[in-house]
Amino acid sequence: QVQLVESGGGLVQAGGSLRLSCAASERTFSIFRMGWFRQAPGIEREFVASISWSTRSAYHADSVKGRFTISRDNAKNTVYLQMNSLKPEDTAVYYCAATRVTRATLLVPDVDYWGQGTQVTVSS
Repeated sequence: QVQLVESGGGLVQAGGSLRLSCAASERTFSIFRMGWFRQAPGIEREFVASISWSTRSAYHADSVKGRFTISRDNAKNTVYLQMNSLKPEDTAVYYCAATRVTRATLLVPDVDYWGQGTQVTVSS
């Protein structure tokens, strides 16, 4: 059982930056990709970005492309989401995800493990 622990959320003004971290309890070779999803009140959980553990293959949703960057540190079993130029519509709970799926764009059913979520609030 892989446990994922997020950190780094908080309150920021529009145009500001935050960096989220997701530490995995272990590096299992069955997990191929790590990713981030987000969920705002009353809205379905949506895919944000994903990255391969073994390569540096990364993919970002169109809504965050050019503003957010996913990265990983294999030595620390940690994945990051650098969020720049934040907008009020980025306000959501952000969830870290781990999956055996190799596809770059992830769906909620693809996820094998979820983190507990971290709140990101962007004020206008």
